[in-house]
Amino acid sequence: MMNHRGHLYGIGVGPGDPELLTLKALRLLKAASVVAYFAAKGKKGNAFSIVESHLADGQIRLPLIYPVTTEALEPPLSYEAVIADFYDTAAGVIGEHLDAGRDVAVVCEGDPLFYGSYMYLHDRLAPVFPVEVVPGVCSMLGGTAVLGTPLVYRNQSLSILSGVMSEDELRRKLADTDAAVIMKLGRNFDKVRRVLDDLGMAERALYVERATMPNQRVVPLADVDPMSSPYFSLLIVPGKKWQA
Repeated sequence: MMNHRGHLYGIGVGPGDPELLTLKALRLLKAASVVAYFAAKGKKGNAFSIVESHLADGQIRLPLIYPVTTEALEPPLSYEAVIADFYDTAAGVIGEHLDAGRDVAVVCEGDPLFYGSYMYLHDRLAPVFPVEVVPGVCSMLGGTAVLGTPLVYRNQSLSILSGVMSEDELRRKLADTDAAVIMKLGRNFDKVRRVLDDLGMAERALYVERATMPNQRVVPLADVDPMSSPYFSLLIVPGKKWQA
């Protein structure tokens, strides 16, 4: 007789404010036998911090600890190989719980399928187990709400860009859009600001750190210290205002 397999739930928990957790996310979170969450070494992780108060004593906590984050690795190690092995191992551990009939909720900041770490588990486990994804409020929408600025008007285009891309590619994509959200700043901030200046878009660009979190900061673009721009920071270039 085949054992009942557990369900995998990829749950978006929003950008930081615990009240931005959806009702569906909360219901499935409370019902799951296992709650898995990503975290750096020695840290609790933002997603877990958002949901921790809702968990019951009987639920299994399953931390998925990143082996690396942004630090440089000595050859022959490569970030891609190390992180791929991490996701393989994490998927295997979660798969054991699912095979045992336990439902697993993997919590993820923002939305699970929008730059979310969950999606790498999804790619590995969705072909094998029953899966449901619960969308969450993504960071760029938390950012626009905090900044109080409309993002796009009428028929304007929007580009969501990574600050990691090359300067030439970033310049080309920004020149070809009406509005933009630039993520993954960190050490790429100086490059991004330089491109915005070159394109005459710096005056429209708005910067926010840790939007909706207790320690959020809105800083004028010219005042941002490029050496201290955190991972959870965004640059938003809203579309030009259209008067209805």
